[in-house]
Amino acid sequence: MSLLPHITASATQFTEAWLRNRRLSEHTRDAYRRDVTTWLRWCAEHHLDPLTATFLDVNAYARTLEARPMAAATVARKLSGLSSWYAFLVKLGAVPANPVSGADRPYVDRDHSATIGLTADEVDALLTAADTHTGPAATRHRAVLTLLADLGLRVGELVSLDLADLGVERGHRTVRFTGKGGRPRRRVLTPAAAATLDAYLRTRGTADGPLFTTTTGARLDRHAVFRLVRRLAQQAGIPGADRMSPHSLRHAFATAARAEGVPLEDVQDAMGHADPRTTRRYDRDRHNLDRDPAYTIAAARDRRRSA
Repeated sequence: MSLLPHITASATQFTEAWLRNRRLSEHTRDAYRRDVTTWLRWCAEHHLDPLTATFLDVNAYARTLEARPMAAATVARKLSGLSSWYAFLVKLGAVPANPVSGADRPYVDRDHSATIGLTADEVDALLTAADTHTGPAATRHRAVLTLLADLGLRVGELVSLDLADLGVERGHRTVRFTGKGGRPRRRVLTPAAAATLDAYLRTRGTADGPLFTTTTGARLDRHAVFRLVRRLAQQAGIPGADRMSPHSLRHAFATAARAEGVPLEDVQDAMGHADPRTTRRYDRDRHNLDRDPAYTIAAARDRRRSA
């Protein structure tokens, strides 16, 4: 059943105004738009005006999502976007209160992630698999994989890059981009990342526009990157290759950085996390008993005694 005409027009206008009011990447903007559209469609199916919905309606909607089934983290994310939409409507005076505020949101374990992780050796194997290919597309593949591995970028951040985002600052090769929440970010390019980009640019050319393009000149999309990661993971013989994602490399970045002794706050800043608990969740080796602080304390005590 289609939405009632008067609801359709106002809801669409509210949604677009809400999205324009926020500094978001195009990928995040599309995701939020889909989340609101899903809610509006559910309201239409239940003959409910979304502007008069209560927390009980939101609870019923959440239970419907969970029954599909849908992961608790996904449901929580959808409700978070919907809550932001209603908060905007409250500011406009379109609704008296945010119905999502009083809803029962699913519990999400901050210490767990469903993303398939990669060990440092598996990341090396993935990059080696990329090196076995030849041709113009192969240079792009190597550059894409190296940026994901060395910088831990989100796939949306990667595919949104333009050639103009590359630069040099105080002797560092750099890349600028818009991170999650619309925050401007800047990262250094490692020598390996810079070298693979230079090799790719020799085939791409120096025309302005998207950094990573298809053979037709269109911007490379996130789905192509997903397929690339899985294809190379399968070639490298990595377990769970069919469930691998670009986010697996982001998790590997955090784990490797912490294993090499990079302070948590530096990893947090590099990954653009607002909450250090999020960064810790990405560190797949955080429960390694070799890192138990009891060893550090005991070693310090031994040093004092020997002194």
